[in-house]
Amino acid sequence: MIVRLLRFLKTLGVAVGCALAIYPAQAQTADVEISGLYTQAQRWLDQALARQDAGLPLRMEVVVGQLDPRLKLAPCQQVEPYLPVGTRLWGKTRMGLRCLEGTRRWNVFLPLTVKAYGPAWVIKGQVAPGEVLTAAHAMAVEVDWAESPSAIVANQGDWLGKTPSRVLTTGQALRQDMVKAAQVFQAGAQVRVLATGTGFEIASRGQAISAGVVGQYARVRMDNGQILSGLVADDRTVRVLL
Repeated sequence: MIVRLLRFLKTLGVAVGCALAIYPAQAQTADVEISGLYTQAQRWLDQALARQDAGLPLRMEVVVGQLDPRLKLAPCQQVEPYLPVGTRLWGKTRMGLRCLEGTRRWNVFLPLTVKAYGPAWVIKGQVAPGEVLTAAHAMAVEVDWAESPSAIVANQGDWLGKTPSRVLTTGQALRQDMVKAAQVFQAGAQVRVLATGTGFEIASRGQAISAGVVGQYARVRMDNGQILSGLVADDRTVRVLL
C-alpha cells in the first residue's frame, strides 16, 4: 500500500516526508502534577507517532485533551504513559497514564485527536449512486486521513470506473466505503467466455444468468447448457479457470 501511495504522490509532484506537530489544549489548572503529566504525555506521543507512521508521507498533528479538573492525583515518582489495548493513535482516541510508584496507585485516560494530513481525491459537485466515476469527478487536495475510520482511496486507479455506494457531494474525500465496483452487464446478457487452462485458452459465447460486476464472479450458461462460474474482466468478458 505504501509503495502504491508513493507512486501516486510522485505523479502529483508532492514532496514525501513526515512532519509531526503536537498541539496540547490549554491546561485547566496550574497544578504542578497535572502540568507534568501533559508534558510527559506529549513526549511519549511524539515518540509513539514517529514509530507508528515512519515512512508515511503524512503531516501529523495531535490535539491533546484535558483531564477532569476535579481530579486530585496522589504524588507519583514514576508515571507510565501507554496505549490501551485495541486503541490506535488515529482520529479521536485516548491514551492512558498510570502511576507505578507512589503513595497511592492511580490510572487516568487523556483524550486525544490525532490528525494525519496528506493528499487525497476530493469530490467536485454531486455524484449519484450508480453513476460511473471519471477523472472529472474529483481533484487532488490535502485532507485529514484520520477524520473517518474508513481508509482513504489514495490511488486514482482504485476509484476510476467504480460507482458511489451513496450520494457524494462537493468536498468529500473518497474513502473505501464510498465506492464499489460498477455492474457492467445484467442477467441475460450475451458475454464472451475465456476458458483458461495449463497452456491453452479457449474463447466462446454464453449467456449470463447473474449480473456482472468487474472483479467479482458471475455465472454463465454455455450453448451446450453447461453452467460455468468465472471472474468478470470487463463489460463483455468472463474469465473461467479450468
